[in-house]
Amino acid sequence: MERPISQQSSGGILTDGARVTDRAVKAGWRDYWTLTKPGINASNLMAAFAGFWLAGYGAIDYSLLLAMLAGTALVIAGGCSVNNYIDRDIDPLMKRTRDRPVAAGRIQPLTALWYGIGLFLAGVVLLVALVNPLTAFLAAIGFVTYVFLYSAWTKRTTHWNTVVGSVSGAVPPLIGWAAVTGGLEWPAWVLFLFMFVWQPAHFFALAMMKADDYREAGIPMLPVVKGFRETKWQTLIFIILVLPVSLLLFATGVVGWLYLVTALVLGVGYLYLALAGWTKETNDAWARKMFLYSLLYLTVMQLAMFIDPILFR
Repeated sequence: MERPISQQSSGGILTDGARVTDRAVKAGWRDYWTLTKPGINASNLMAAFAGFWLAGYGAIDYSLLLAMLAGTALVIAGGCSVNNYIDRDIDPLMKRTRDRPVAAGRIQPLTALWYGIGLFLAGVVLLVALVNPLTAFLAAIGFVTYVFLYSAWTKRTTHWNTVVGSVSGAVPPLIGWAAVTGGLEWPAWVLFLFMFVWQPAHFFALAMMKADDYREAGIPMLPVVKGFRETKWQTLIFIILVLPVSLLLFATGVVGWLYLVTALVLGVGYLYLALAGWTKETNDAWARKMFLYSLLYLTVMQLAMFIDPILFR
């Protein structure tokens, strides 16, 4: 049964017995860098670049690209920083997050909050001034979805949190596309849909690998609430969706046969691995394979998006 996460009480004492110190200790520039989750930021910027690249059919206005990437990076960094503030009560309870700057007490919670808000505002202003208002609006939607709908609400209340969070992760290609065209044509929405359906299977695998951590923190991830069998079923459903959605991009005309062949081969491989989860292979081994393959899949798919316009246009 789903249940909400216990909240942090006043004075820095947590209801589950964990504690975040009220005073930051020896916070360095690396702590403020870590606060922005640079790995997540980089992967989102790759998706934004994919939208930018395909919208321009492989031609690049470098000053526009730099402005788009910088503004988007600032907004994402702001969202990740605020996420550290929101998760200050649950991060100390999980092995993989307990050393985050706020959870470990090196940065004060309110410092992380205002740092994040400042980064977000700087990014929005930059996008409005140097790109266009639509990109700023889309970036703000991604921020609101990640911070409020995912981090502050669904992450703590429902196993649908992963699906809700996937909306924010699918926004960057829209930003990249809108930066070039000033609008959102059909291929941009296909990119959005592709990124949306790819994410649940990716994060379900991670949730299976870290199920004990999530259970300890009381976070209602799908494997914790519904079990591994249901997680495998839903993983399979989303991977079945990934294959036709990935092929839709070819139908829009922004990519060619190299992309189509890549999508077919990688999609069939992904489906095979998903079905292999019903064999005698252990859940942990299967989840690890699925997680690594999901990263490989997205990386190679994006490379195909980048290379195809160069070779075949």
